[in-house]
Amino acid sequence: MAPRMALVPDQHGPGGRLQPLADDGSALGAPVHAPDLAAAVTRHERAEGPRWVWAAADSAYAPLLPLRVARCHDLRLTEALLLGHEGHWGSPRSLGAAWARLHRLPVPADLADSGTADDQDSLFAPDRLQLPPGTDPLAAVVAVHADQQRRLLAIEDEAARYRFRLLIAAESAGALLATEITYDGLPWRADLHDRLLTDLLGPRPQVPGTQPRLLADLTAELQQALGSRPFNPDSHTQVLRAFADQGIRLESTRSWELEKVDHPAARLMIRYKELSRIHAAHGWAWQDTWARGGRFRPEYVVGGVVSGRWASRGGGALQIPRILRGAVVADPGWSLVVADAAQLEPRVLAALSQDAGLARTAAEGDLYAALAAHAFQGDREKAKLGLLGAMYGQTSGDIGPLLATLRRQYPTAMGYVEAAARTGEDGGIVHSRLGRACPPPSDEWLDLTEAPETSGEAGGRSARARGRFTRNFVIQASGADWALALLAGLRRRLTALESGPDRPHLVFFQHDEVVVHTPANLADQVSAAVAAAGDEARALVFGDTPVRFPLSTAVVGCYADAK
Repeated sequence: MAPRMALVPDQHGPGGRLQPLADDGSALGAPVHAPDLAAAVTRHERAEGPRWVWAAADSAYAPLLPLRVARCHDLRLTEALLLGHEGHWGSPRSLGAAWARLHRLPVPADLADSGTADDQDSLFAPDRLQLPPGTDPLAAVVAVHADQQRRLLAIEDEAARYRFRLLIAAESAGALLATEITYDGLPWRADLHDRLLTDLLGPRPQVPGTQPRLLADLTAELQQALGSRPFNPDSHTQVLRAFADQGIRLESTRSWELEKVDHPAARLMIRYKELSRIHAAHGWAWQDTWARGGRFRPEYVVGGVVSGRWASRGGGALQIPRILRGAVVADPGWSLVVADAAQLEPRVLAALSQDAGLARTAAEGDLYAALAAHAFQGDREKAKLGLLGAMYGQTSGDIGPLLATLRRQYPTAMGYVEAAARTGEDGGIVHSRLGRACPPPSDEWLDLTEAPETSGEAGGRSARARGRFTRNFVIQASGADWALALLAGLRRRLTALESGPDRPHLVFFQHDEVVVHTPANLADQVSAAVAAAGDEARALVFGDTPVRFPLSTAVVGCYADAK
């Protein structure tokens, strides 16, 4: 087991303080001040490779980059996981909040995450620690870490405790990686991005805040097609009113509803929404803010979604439109290795439930095609609809017979998700494979469901909705567990491939897809590292399972060519 070392950067300047720790979190020896913190960390990393213990990666690790460390214990992320496990999901998780709970002081609320790339300096401000004035940050780090170690030992089931420790290690490794991705950035060609935008929207407007030409033309065509007075196509209310004036009643302006409308304006509105979304989310203003200097530097929030998936602080890091991926081009002499997990959630269900029949089906290449051959007379679409309905709790339409077929063929898997749904409907808590807890029911939910004689159908709807949530949580959150373990294993393997400054490094991640920027001569080794990391993650998270999690890998010069 790696030794532990607490670390707190100085508020100003390049120095910081270090404190060696025992496995239980107790201090070993006196704190040491390092005038050059990066140099001191480098020496310790080479000598003993400790697990660095700090308040949060964005305040302690980011100032040390481009230095790389192997492992850490992120107190903020660990606190959130422990709070959820202990039934206090959503409570403040900063160092100051954990310190206050430990000393029975008023608990400060967490600060909001920043939302633009220009907010970088505020991310590293010491007041994000939320400590009371005069509190020694290093002493707080040591005390909170020791308390977290005690709480971990309080998990009585040895196997559950092992998995939860694995979750903490993987979540902390994710914090390292997210910080590094922001630093390194995804290669982004502004000239190609500009060309793609011009082809889609017309020339860049000379006056900021005005519509590009093609959006303005579409607006005029919409107004003409609806024969109405001028209206704002970005206004939900005005669009509904404009269609209603033509006798077309819409519940919303969602594309799937517009597609059912037999009117020229519906197609124009769908096209407007597509282009407007690109202009707003990844247009020229986005380029000016987020893709400067030939790199898009996404700012991830590790564990930002309740299932453990990552979120972003802005910039649409998890939603790069396929049509704009042509702007992501590897540097000369480099390649992009793009890998994504095929049909991840159904495979997670097979591994979680240990349903032997579904495990055999998941061992084949196209899971839905194999499922169709085994249970749906070769109809892949029915197989897919049925399995997705089982995982997401869909019961409407023609899905009932499909679910009945799945229950007969795969009773253990269906029983697993239905048990999770019942737990949710009863107000209970479900967990991911490694132990991440779902949010508890809200007070409003409890008011609706605890008195069915007065709440009636509303209470029933609320209970069923929570059942659908917990049914999918156990799958999606366990998939996030696997993805975190994959990232940690891949990061470690890429470090072993480093060759001076020309090192392969992860530059993008979204849910079940990773992108590595690598010297072209190492691309094959990176592809092999991805496959090995995937296998390792499967074994770590799900144990001895026959279910495979195949990763489709492509070596390309441009992200758009990966699929």
